[in-house]
Amino acid sequence: MLAPKKVVLAYSGGLDTSIILKWLQTEYGCEVVTFTADLGQGEELEPARKKAEMMGVSEIFIEDLREEFVRDFVFPMFRANALYEGQYLLGTSIARPLISKRLVEIAAETGADAVAHGATGKGNDQVRFELAAYALDPEIKVIAPWRIWDLSSRTKLLEFAEAHQIPVAKDKRGEAPFSVDANLLHTSSEGKVLEDPAVDAPDYVYQRTVNPEDAPNEAQYVEIGFSRGDAVSIDGEALSPAEVLTKLNELGGKHGIGRLDLVEGRFVGMKSRGIYETPGGTILLEAHRGIESITLDRGAMHLKDELMPRYAELVYNGFWFSPEREMLQAAIDHSQAMVSGTVRVKLYKGLARTVGRWSENSLYSEAHVTFEDDAGAYDQKDAAGFIQLNALRLKLLAARAKRNR
Repeated sequence: MLAPKKVVLAYSGGLDTSIILKWLQTEYGCEVVTFTADLGQGEELEPARKKAEMMGVSEIFIEDLREEFVRDFVFPMFRANALYEGQYLLGTSIARPLISKRLVEIAAETGADAVAHGATGKGNDQVRFELAAYALDPEIKVIAPWRIWDLSSRTKLLEFAEAHQIPVAKDKRGEAPFSVDANLLHTSSEGKVLEDPAVDAPDYVYQRTVNPEDAPNEAQYVEIGFSRGDAVSIDGEALSPAEVLTKLNELGGKHGIGRLDLVEGRFVGMKSRGIYETPGGTILLEAHRGIESITLDRGAMHLKDELMPRYAELVYNGFWFSPEREMLQAAIDHSQAMVSGTVRVKLYKGLARTVGRWSENSLYSEAHVTFEDDAGAYDQKDAAGFIQLNALRLKLLAARAKRNR
């Protein structure tokens, strides 16, 4: 690859991306544009601006993308009830296509010929960033310093930082106890003290949720309103997508909801152990399934459940901008046309449980399921023929087996 003239860097302001910024400047002699996304990670972003300015960056993009993140990425994914390997709510995975989208857009706006990220060569994020970038601009160059440079240890990184007057926080001198990724949907912690999957994660790893044992002794009830599969209100108050998730995070964190200790299969082949906290997302998934239970037909719901693992895998592996994910999304979105109504969820000691649901589009008919007189709504004699027809092939199989014994 020819040396780039101008690079847009996904920049957090932390030690690693600050080293990458300086490395790009010294290795290629190129101009660097920084892009910092506010996805609800809960950190002050102005220090990132000051640090970039100090390192000679003149084009600095710091953008609040929380609403776009939840509206255009998180909510479509939650319409699918997506869980990777049956448990993971994909908090890191779903943020990467949005960051890549803006990297590519800013490259076009500023005349840059390359983008760069700080993902390592062992993880999933390198794949997610780059697949998204190439899907949006097939001509874009992507630089992944962790796969190129010789700064292969924390000691070498610190030596490079000191040689180039890059400020190093005291707690970064030596290896951090674990690494953290955060956004409005979740926090993800992995590495170091978490690397042995046989050892319980220390409580200080958890940042967004109280220990369920220390959560309030009194349950709290929350009513979540849905329109076409998306949450639009909490306790009767209309809220924007990001406001919904922010409020649910607050409620879930208070009650210790959404903790997950997971050993997952990475796309690159290895297994890794992560500690995830998704308080608002856990409540949202429970409520969404609650409203679907009375508004979705059985056939549609079961088909959605069959499609979900494939959809989740596509998101996890970085194929958000692929035609197959978009095809699945179209089917899922079509299924949500009548998924409107309200769900009441009970929050207590780490659990979120649906305890009530109602909708003008409900398919639930008390007249048909009652144990009392159904007033002719359902003729129980009809079930005999239904059973006989479904049993026919089983009877034929049994008769053949009997003949051959």
